[in-house]
Amino acid sequence: MHLKTERFRFAGSSENGSFSISDFPTKIDDLYENKEHYETLLASLTTELNELQEKMYAHNRYGLVTIFQAMDAAGKDSTIQHVFSGVNPLGLRVHSFKRPTDQELDHDFLWRNLIKLPERGTIGIFNRSYYEEVLVVKVHPEILTKTQRLPDERTADLDKVWKQRYKDIGNFETYLNRNGFPVLKFFLNVSKKEQADRLIDRIEDPSKNWKFDDQDVVERGFWNQYMQAYEDAINATASKKAPWYVIPADDKKNMRLIVAKILVEELKTLKIEYPKVNKRQQKSLQDLLEVIKKE
Repeated sequence: MHLKTERFRFAGSSENGSFSISDFPTKIDDLYENKEHYETLLASLTTELNELQEKMYAHNRYGLVTIFQAMDAAGKDSTIQHVFSGVNPLGLRVHSFKRPTDQELDHDFLWRNLIKLPERGTIGIFNRSYYEEVLVVKVHPEILTKTQRLPDERTADLDKVWKQRYKDIGNFETYLNRNGFPVLKFFLNVSKKEQADRLIDRIEDPSKNWKFDDQDVVERGFWNQYMQAYEDAINATASKKAPWYVIPADDKKNMRLIVAKILVEELKTLKIEYPKVNKRQQKSLQDLLEVIKKE
């Protein structure tokens, strides 16, 4: 599959200029010829992803943090399901972050993500993340002032709060990278029209009714505010070491192929290898081999 993933990458204003969602498409030409071709392409990518993850697991020096953010019905769940379907579960840590619990609200806003970070050798998959704190909370600041239990003087200047949180997030991601845990961030960029079609489908198809949440329609009414919040967050937190990838999400098959391709490319940049066996270990292995063969 010939695909230049750089076209979806935003690594900060110093490298790419200012970020605007309108500059990134929600749909591109199909990367596949038909369903069978798509399945072949995805299978090839997931096989390669599994091989690279296995090598990272054996090397046990790096971990990878992947973040999936999007509007409702953009396809986060299905993308995670399909892209990682061929990867050994032993090397995956999947976490979906819902509304904060009472326990989580009694900690700082990064805490619940920090305690779910992956171990070395594994891939951490965050379905939503600490970015909700500068997306949903920014669109609905009453969450910050009424439910998050911060001291009143800490929330008196909301503009200052967002700037501080962007800085904290950037520092956190730099810290992770320095410790061998690069952060890969995906914004699944779905159009408002496509979202509407998917929400309608969830209502009209009885088998999908369970997916429908009344709140999805309420939040859709804040579409423009969310787009601005995403622009602000991506502009403030994208960097060369922790870039954002803005993925066209109107076609789910294309989206999965692009995400899988980026993951493969990212793992290939890591200096990972299978542990080397010294001569003494080789001799021991040969002796054990002979024992097994004689049984």
